[in-house]
Amino acid sequence: MSAYVIVNVDTKHPQEFERYKEMAQKTVAQYGGRYLVRGGQMNVVEGSWKPTRIVILEFPSYEKAHEWWHSTEYAPAKELRQRLSATDLLIVEGYNPALGL
Repeated sequence: MSAYVIVNVDTKHPQEFERYKEMAQKTVAQYGGRYLVRGGQMNVVEGSWKPTRIVILEFPSYEKAHEWWHSTEYAPAKELRQRLSATDLLIVEGYNPALGL
């Protein structure tokens, strides 16, 4: 079952953040992930959420998403992102209608 990494990132260093995006993209692909959302126009239509930049990644499984996040390959990019931005990030298992999950 697929899993999703959902991220809200706020950086005050957009030029330097471009390097993070390049680094992260390579590791996402290495772990079988792909970008579904990477920034773009958004509109909060309910609630008090104040997102700044939303990114949604899809991985083949919950385990693969965690492998990517904890990987040595992603570690340098993660360190750079954490230094350059404030981030909210979660990994969530996808929905499987056959299992009701």
